[in-house]
Amino acid sequence: MRATLVSSVAVVLALAGAVAGAIVPTSATAATGICTAPAAHAALAAQLSRDIASALSGRGDYVAVRVEDRRTGAECRLNEGHQFDSASVVKVTILAALLRWHQETGKPLTSTEKSLATSMIEVSDNNAASALWNELGHARLQHFLNLAAMTETILGPGGYWGLTQVTARDELQQLRLLTAGNSVLNSSSRSYELYLMARVTASQRWGVPAGAPSGVTVYVKNGWLPRATHGWRIHSIGAFQGRGRDYMIAVLTYNNPTMSYGVTTIQRVAAVVHRDLNAGLPAAGSPLAPITVPASQQTPDETIPALPSIP
Repeated sequence: MRATLVSSVAVVLALAGAVAGAIVPTSATAATGICTAPAAHAALAAQLSRDIASALSGRGDYVAVRVEDRRTGAECRLNEGHQFDSASVVKVTILAALLRWHQETGKPLTSTEKSLATSMIEVSDNNAASALWNELGHARLQHFLNLAAMTETILGPGGYWGLTQVTARDELQQLRLLTAGNSVLNSSSRSYELYLMARVTASQRWGVPAGAPSGVTVYVKNGWLPRATHGWRIHSIGAFQGRGRDYMIAVLTYNNPTMSYGVTTIQRVAAVVHRDLNAGLPAAGSPLAPITVPASQQTPDETIPALPSIP
């Protein structure tokens, strides 16, 4: 068993090293081509491209962005296929896989599973995530990924859910499944998971909600994980619905010197996306205020074993 785990860890690290070998300054990305839209909204796509590039100008972290707006058809893609250590955003996948499993068995979640799911999503409890990860096992988790067409997501070895490799493209696909009818998650499952994502504790509602218009319902899950190489992994995924709006944002980052640095990068991107997609609607709060994450909220997502650093 130990040899198998070490081998699995080596595979994950090799994959991560292959995609993370060279840091390309995000500021070097050209504005053109980040976003597209149907002809009627070509100006919006151009504006989004310029604004995202500007938001990332001078930032030293590596950033992947995926945006999809169902109302206008606008989409943004930046490094969307790049793989990152998932940190806690994988908790959304764990719950979705649990819900899918119960759909197949026809049995409702137990009271224990409901309690674990609530803690895992609303306060990002790591022990709850580990319990559900272990209950499901890799086979059921992979079954869900296959059904969900999340083909770029590679499950972490053994019990190390925080080392799951994810991409912005797959995270956006996951948000699609949660926010629209599909054959993978029924309406009851989608409603349950979105209900929990809408109730994430206030201290963890940073990231892509920054700049969201008031009156729009925000569904969010974040992740944060420091490693010896490439610093903090800081991620935020979310969906936004109401007042005629229906869009999703996924921003994944690494090479952050501090947690707050990564949060600031994500919020700079989110603020311009919300502004451009919601012309005329007032933003909630001050999205570009300096971000300081309390030390109490900077506990790593998961205890990562003493593995070789990613090259």
